[in-house]
Amino acid sequence: MQAPDFFRTAPTIIMHDPLSGLLGAAQEGIIEYTYADVVKLAGHSCPTVAGAYLMTRAALARLYGDETPLRGGIRVDFQDEQTHGVTGVIANVVSFITGATTDNGFKGLAGNYDRRNLLHFGVAIPGAIRYTRLDTGAQTVTEFHSEQVPGAPELMSDLRKILANDATEELKHSFAYNWQDRVRRILENADHPALVTCS
Repeated sequence: MQAPDFFRTAPTIIMHDPLSGLLGAAQEGIIEYTYADVVKLAGHSCPTVAGAYLMTRAALARLYGDETPLRGGIRVDFQDEQTHGVTGVIANVVSFITGATTDNGFKGLAGNYDRRNLLHFGVAIPGAIRYTRLDTGAQTVTEFHSEQVPGAPELMSDLRKILANDATEELKHSFAYNWQDRVRRILENADHPALVTCS
């Protein structure tokens, strides 16, 4: 897979998944998630995917501090319904990292490691996504402000030309570069306080 270089330099997310440790998938259940991992999950790289990744990263840091976040130990609530806009795309990324699922996740072993009913949609919350620790009840609500990192002015007009089959190969390459350049700048500003907010 030949991916842009910034995929490898983007911040990573470390999780502790006891089930993974129990079953020998990862030593001591420690799993490292990268931006490249969520790109493979989504099938593409865009501001939405980057935003979902960074919101989850920020929420986990807020909830766990210096502790390693517990995969499978987090409830996630979305303000929007699952089929609204890009909510489903964001939810797939969040679920991938946190382990939270609706009713289609792992059922558990002898009452442990159940990942079901931890992902909810259409919840009345004061923001896009609320993350809740199941062990302590601590919560944080996140928002992603993509407008903080604007794209090239010609980005959307170029996209319309491409989708209308009215673009040269040169324009297609230019569009792809500009699209990923915005994603790169979003990830490079992962810790900017105005990009991802937690309350």
